[in-house]
Amino acid sequence: MKITRRLFALILVLSAPLLLSSRAQTPEKPAAKGQYIAYVGTYTTKTNSKGIYAYRFDAEKGQLTAIGVAAESVDPSFLAVHPNGKFLYAVNEVGNFNGGSNGAVSAFAIDAKTGALKLLNQVSTRGAGPCHISLDKTGAYVLVANYDGGSIASFAVHEDGSLGTTTGFVQHSGSGPNKERQEGPHAHWIGTSPDNRFALAVDLGLDQVIVYGFDAYKGLFTPMLSGFAKVKPGAGPRHLAFHPNGKFAFVLSEMESSVTVFSYQTKSGAFSSLQTISTLPADYSGPKEAAEIAVHPSGKFLYTSNRGHDSIAIFAIDPSKGRLKSLGQVLTGGKTPRHFAIDPTGMYLLAENQESNNVVVFQIDTATGSLTPTGQTIDVPSPVCITFVAVQ
Repeated sequence: MKITRRLFALILVLSAPLLLSSRAQTPEKPAAKGQYIAYVGTYTTKTNSKGIYAYRFDAEKGQLTAIGVAAESVDPSFLAVHPNGKFLYAVNEVGNFNGGSNGAVSAFAIDAKTGALKLLNQVSTRGAGPCHISLDKTGAYVLVANYDGGSIASFAVHEDGSLGTTTGFVQHSGSGPNKERQEGPHAHWIGTSPDNRFALAVDLGLDQVIVYGFDAYKGLFTPMLSGFAKVKPGAGPRHLAFHPNGKFAFVLSEMESSVTVFSYQTKSGAFSSLQTISTLPADYSGPKEAAEIAVHPSGKFLYTSNRGHDSIAIFAIDPSKGRLKSLGQVLTGGKTPRHFAIDPTGMYLLAENQESNNVVVFQIDTATGSLTPTGQTIDVPSPVCITFVAVQ
């Protein structure tokens, strides 16, 4: 059982990246064509939100239909779905879980027919304010970034989808030049490299992407002597997205509202800076609060969200050099787009406007990358994150 599963995960990691990708993306049963359940994570503190909301998403029509509250939970801000599509994980972005100065991560079983979520268990993240969650490529471990705590942690996934205790933990240290926002470390994003050999932690307080070796057998982080990706001091990096070819990584800096393009060395996990480009119009002088970044599945376009300007920035990607060309910005039809998601077909972008309590659906022109509102806007209290599960 558990040992056998860990051995199987190790074999997958040592196998070709194509094998890993196949295991992570292939559902156990044929999915209904173009039919998904979209789960929306929210903030519940000081709002009327109940937790995680579910919607049916018809990708052929770009249509969302409300199901309702899938699970009541406290501040389930960021979500991640297991590669097998059976389980969903949410960070509870709090600072006082079970009486300690920690946040929590909740594990749920997914009912792919009804959209309901069944709570399996909750565990402490060992740091306050967890704001991002992901799974390694084998689905054996959940990875969490604690923003307020300035730390990262990993948790074993049991056969039933529940979470075990912490397998890996690293406390970051240091600070940045902005004494208000960078008085200490603030881990804001964590994920593994395309081949699952490295864990990457984006730390807003340190202006760095910290690269760790990742032991997919034990779920441990190994400190690296090199491989750090650094951005301009005070830029405040927030999230990272890899290009589908694995040769380039794009780091979004919140406090500067910019994207830094890095070349990525698969063998060493090292980054080399290639370009930094603004996500905002040249004549904009308002708040700079970039939030989310994603590469289109085609690899041709990159999108970022701008809070303050309340827009989605669009970039064309040079596939050979990785460099970006700005294609302008499109207003999101709401206030404070904290997150957006590209649907699994690559045909639609769903922008979540946190402070106007809505999600606006855009159609993506796959030839030009442009975004056109479909006319559909749904009301969701304080939306933070959207993720999709194929309907079986």
